[in-house]
Amino acid sequence: MKHKIALVGFGTVGQGLCEILDKKREYLLSRYSYDFDIVAVSDVRFGTSYHIEGLHIPTLLKDAHNGSFTQHLQTWDAEAMIREAEASVVCELAFTDLQTGQPAISHCIAAMETGKHVVTSNKGPAALAYAEMKALADKKNVQFLIEGTVMSGTPVLNLAQSTLAGATISAAKGILNGTTNYILSQMEEGMSYADALAMAQDLGYAEADPAGDVEGYDARAKVTILANVVMGMNLKLSDVKCKGITEITTKDIQEAKSSGARWKLIGTVKNENGHISAEVSPEMVPMTHPLAGIMGATNALTFSTDLMGDITIVGAGAGKIETGFSILTDLLTL
Repeated sequence: MKHKIALVGFGTVGQGLCEILDKKREYLLSRYSYDFDIVAVSDVRFGTSYHIEGLHIPTLLKDAHNGSFTQHLQTWDAEAMIREAEASVVCELAFTDLQTGQPAISHCIAAMETGKHVVTSNKGPAALAYAEMKALADKKNVQFLIEGTVMSGTPVLNLAQSTLAGATISAAKGILNGTTNYILSQMEEGMSYADALAMAQDLGYAEADPAGDVEGYDARAKVTILANVVMGMNLKLSDVKCKGITEITTKDIQEAKSSGARWKLIGTVKNENGHISAEVSPEMVPMTHPLAGIMGATNALTFSTDLMGDITIVGAGAGKIETGFSILTDLLTL
């Protein structure tokens, strides 16, 4: 069986995925019997390409570098492409909007309504409408897979749902935003918050408007996803208390260091005998805790379980190839 893949959005993640697929095509076929074609790509900047026998990946990547698709052009917008293209799976990789979830939610609905699986790293549908997305997927007998929404390619959801199957997870606590962790790490070296933020922006870790990271909104979305997907809750973003790192000073950093701790922006969700709590806030983490040693832009998450105690996973929380890999893992799951 040859899998027919349609991509919505061809930015960092879409290009990272295509680089992986092009490089590892023979390996994926020999190791996993996974054969595929990228049959459609739609991007608001580059246009829409579609060919049922498959698009040439190196040309797609070259066209993106040059600013416009050149092969098998169509007049479809993204939603029309989703509905009309003969594809078995849609990878929704458009921009994230944590206010409305659009247009990603509409893209996911269009795909599932037309019998296509959905794989996405977009936090919008997962954080704002997971229950609705999962219900529609079940109704249409398709999959809604979202591994890349929490820690990029680091397999947090797969760990919880597959490897830890059978264990009850009572809490999840972690560093879920690499930008803030990088800033706090730099402040520990003596840099001011403003200078650390500027450096994070120069390195591409933080956007020109960094509020989504430094105010905790990105981590809040990820906590919501963990609560609903891993722990079976039904939380909304507004249910998760949220405070960022903007008020932490160099003095605070040094006082924590003197007391054997480090400041980290921590996302937490707990179920204590039926009492559910979820929040994102700065915490002084004791040096004895595994999360204290996570520095730079790295992410980490600790699951508390009844059978295995605490399990901590550490890895990249962002990146072109890393997030592209998260999409690949979901494609292989399909």
